[in-house]
Amino acid sequence: MKLRNGVEIPPVAFGTYKAADGKSADVLLTAIEAGYRCFDTASFYGTESYLAEAVQRSGIPREKFFISSKLWKTEMGYENVRAAFERTLENLKTDYLDLYLIHWPKPDPDYKEWKALDAGTWKAMEELYEEGRVRAVGLSNFLPHHIENLLKNCRIEPMADQLEYHPGYSQEAAVRYCQDRDILVQAWSPIGRQRVLEEPLVKELAEKYGVSPARICLKFAVQRGIVPLPKASAIERMRENLDLFSFEMEEDDIWRLATMPQTGWSGEHPDRPRVQI
Repeated sequence: MKLRNGVEIPPVAFGTYKAADGKSADVLLTAIEAGYRCFDTASFYGTESYLAEAVQRSGIPREKFFISSKLWKTEMGYENVRAAFERTLENLKTDYLDLYLIHWPKPDPDYKEWKALDAGTWKAMEELYEEGRVRAVGLSNFLPHHIENLLKNCRIEPMADQLEYHPGYSQEAAVRYCQDRDILVQAWSPIGRQRVLEEPLVKELAEKYGVSPARICLKFAVQRGIVPLPKASAIERMRENLDLFSFEMEEDDIWRLATMPQTGWSGEHPDRPRVQI
């Protein structure tokens, strides 16, 4: 797959949130051994240094990897971005990022001056891109009205947006908005919660195509031009999550998944307080 500026990105990435809870790089090294070369991390995750260790231990050159990281809510604002970026590079033991994202559009849902804050943050992101420190820049959890605010004054348009996306919560309006503007959508929580895997339609389609329910969820993203960011701890599951091109779902089944009742939502929304689900 390609971003709007021609930078190529693998069609599946490994999500690193909570991937080093054992205070070890072992899970990330296992993911590399399973075949992953695209990794998504963030300053908030606390996994940047473990990812750096895994890459170093793998013996595979840095340039063979596509590494994304994200700027946290407390690091927003034009004056703060560069220092946050340097911390991330130091943690990752690299001198560039393949993709750098603003993690959330607001420090909290009630923050009134978010438009100015986002604009200043994005200006600093543009400068990093123009300096060649990052190969691409983008967003995470930005909905259409948040992106519109940036498009009014930006020199460089966002190239990607990470959204919660899975059967039962496919955010059709936000996805359509991004895809109409050549903004690549990446899917966090692409498998949803256990409720999604136990959804009768998902189980029916898993049986129909002879794959796991998780692979149905991931294929749902891939067939719609979305890059999923799955997580796993066992190498068998990691490999299974990468094997998304040996089958194709019928278009009717994609629409059935897209129109499922809301299921498995995380409770996260940029404009509202977190809902405990």
